[in-house]
Amino acid sequence: MIAQRIEALYGQPLAELEVLADSTPDATLLAALTGSHSDLVLAERTIAFQLERLRELTTPEREIGRFAAGHILDCARRIAESVAVRDACARHTGAVLAGLRRAPAPDPQPSAPPAPAAPATATSRTR
Repeated sequence: MIAQRIEALYGQPLAELEVLADSTPDATLLAALTGSHSDLVLAERTIAFQLERLRELTTPEREIGRFAAGHILDCARRIAESVAVRDACARHTGAVLAGLRRAPAPDPQPSAPPAPAAPATATSRTR
């Protein structure tokens, strides 16, 4: 959802925007948005990986001893941390995106510069 909002705001696919953000030093807002999206993706991957690991550690046929209990606790802690990071990042990025609007496209033909004012005719005074 965040990716689609960034794409809609900038009118380009996220992959192209990431390249632009990396190559353009003055694209700070774009870099912040694409960086936040990357943080969200990393948090989601971490959650999925740790959840899979937790499922492996807690299969019914597996005996849970002292060693396994420590790994289970570690997986649960990492899941909780990643969920907190994901939720905070999504909330903040969503708030920033909610405050931004796409600017209208510039006119394809620039308007002609205004014509210089005609010089005022001087009236001559005769005595």
